[in-house]
Amino acid sequence: MQTLLEGGTFFEGARWHESAWWVSDIYAERVLRIAPGGAAEVAAQVPQQPSGIGFMTDGAMLVVSMKDRRLLRRGVDGALAVHAELAAFTPYLCNDMVVDGQGRAYVGNLGFDLFNHGTPADTTLIKVDADGRAAVVADGLRFPNGTVITADGRTLIVAESFRACLTAFSIAADGSLGERRVHAQLGIVPPYDTIENMLNTDFIPDGCAIDAEDHVWVADAKGGRAVRVAPNGRVVDTVTAPHGHGVYACALGGEHGNTLLLCAAPDFSDVKRRAAREAVLYVQEVKVPRGAGWP
Repeated sequence: MQTLLEGGTFFEGARWHESAWWVSDIYAERVLRIAPGGAAEVAAQVPQQPSGIGFMTDGAMLVVSMKDRRLLRRGVDGALAVHAELAAFTPYLCNDMVVDGQGRAYVGNLGFDLFNHGTPADTTLIKVDADGRAAVVADGLRFPNGTVITADGRTLIVAESFRACLTAFSIAADGSLGERRVHAQLGIVPPYDTIENMLNTDFIPDGCAIDAEDHVWVADAKGGRAVRVAPNGRVVDTVTAPHGHGVYACALGGEHGNTLLLCAAPDFSDVKRRAAREAVLYVQEVKVPRGAGWP
C-alpha cells in the first residue's frame, strides 16, 4: 500500500474520472483533483462541506453540499450552480451518493443530528433526475451511505452504516426503486436508540466501489479496512489501512482500473478532524479492475 496524498482534514466521496482522482476534503470545504502521482489542485470550493461526487454524461461534476442540503453542479467551465434543493427531503446533513449513466443521482443522508448527539432515526434515499427534479425513492434506511449500481443498471446497492449491511434495490426504467433485500449482512446489527449504542457493532459499512465482477469494495469505518463483497454476500478479500487509521471511503481507478484508493483518517470526530490535517489517501493494486457499473 502506497501513500498518495497526506494533509487532509477528512476525505470522502472519492472517484476516478478523466485520468485523475477526485475527492472531497470535507472540513477544508473543497473538492480536490489529484493526479496519479499525487499532485493536487482545488477543483471546487464548497463552503457548506462537500461529500459525495459524481459525473454526468456531459462531463459536469455533481457534488453534495452537506450542511445546506443541496446538490451542486460544476460545469466544464468550473463554475458552481445549484442542481437540486434537497432540504425538503431530509432535516439533516446529506452525505454520499452515486450518479448513474443517465445522470441520475441517488443521495443519502444522516437522518439525525449525529454531531450534536441527536437520537438515531431512520431516513430516506433521494433520487435527483438529470434535470434536477428530486424525490424520495426509499425510506426506512439507517444512515444510507456509500452507493453503487451494477453494470446492467438494474440493481442499486447502498451501505446502511448502522444496520451493518449492504441493502439492494431493483431499479425501474424511470429510476424508481423496487424490491428491497439484504445484499450482505456484514456485522452485528446494533440497537438504534442512542449514538453510543449504535456504535456497538463490529462493522460499519461506509463508502463503496464496484468492480468488473460486480463485487463491491466497501470501507469499514469501524475496523480500519475495506472488504470485497461477492454478489452472494460473502467477503472474499480484505485490505487494512496502515498506522491504525480508519477507512471511510474507497474507489477504483488508475490507468488500468485496478488501483484501489482508500480514504483514511485517525477517526471520524468532526471536532478532531477540523483541528488537524491527518487524513491520508492510500492506494493499492488489486486483481479485478473497475467495470461498467457506477461509480
